[in-house]
Amino acid sequence: MIVEYISNSLWLAVSLTIIFSLMIGSFLNVVIYRLPIIMEREWSEQIADFSGNSSTQPSTDKFNLCVPASTCPGCRHKIRWFENIPVISYLLLRGACSSCKTRISIRYPLVELITGLLSGYIVYSFGFHYLSFALILLTWCLICLTLIDIDHQLLPDKITLPLIWLGLIFNSFEYFTTLPQALWGAILGYLSLWSIYWIFKLLTGKEGMGYGDFKLLAALGAWAGASMLPLIILLSSLVGAIIGISMILIKRHDSQNPIPFGPYLACAGWIAMLWGHDITGYYLHFLQV
Repeated sequence: MIVEYISNSLWLAVSLTIIFSLMIGSFLNVVIYRLPIIMEREWSEQIADFSGNSSTQPSTDKFNLCVPASTCPGCRHKIRWFENIPVISYLLLRGACSSCKTRISIRYPLVELITGLLSGYIVYSFGFHYLSFALILLTWCLICLTLIDIDHQLLPDKITLPLIWLGLIFNSFEYFTTLPQALWGAILGYLSLWSIYWIFKLLTGKEGMGYGDFKLLAALGAWAGASMLPLIILLSSLVGAIIGISMILIKRHDSQNPIPFGPYLACAGWIAMLWGHDITGYYLHFLQV
């Protein structure tokens, strides 16, 4: 009854989605910061076990996405619940710790705001039902992957691999495309970048991208289908080239340093999921003209 009432009231559905997604955005900030640290600790422990180096003691501090509680990096002040209200607390605190006045990065409220607005837009465009929920889940994952890749040039398997399976599962019910399209989207998405990687490496002796990019495109192919892969690759390459060249020209990036490709794939995949068929239709219509 409640779900039906919300479904029949578009603006109520959008408002509730934005409010809930703002809170999820706060959690995404935790994932973006902590997941790479968790993975680094796991790798260190695995290396120590493999090498038999008993002098390397694993950390005994419990550290995961829930523990310990968030604290100020400057004074270790424990952030209380009313200091962690998405966006609002940042504005009330004027972007600084309540204890030591250390500046808080504006990225935290921006992630919360972007998460809320994108999720609300999906419900506004597609309604309050399962298809929207699936797209919102994809959006949350892509936000995490984008910022982790920017920070660490890393696309964690803990996110990309479940995304592949989720895309196949959702499309087994034909949410976005058929199951054969999803299956071949995952296969061709992986193999396309894998092939480019090895051709580039054989020609130059350098690695042009990481394996995480292959898995992310495989995930996007599993969600959008094989027919959307050319559009995703084209959009991501175009945006990546424009931004990369611009950063080099204004000397904010060394041309010898790699630029993470994951954020461009994520943005292109999100665009293709929402407007891919429209973009393809306009393009085909333009060719006919």
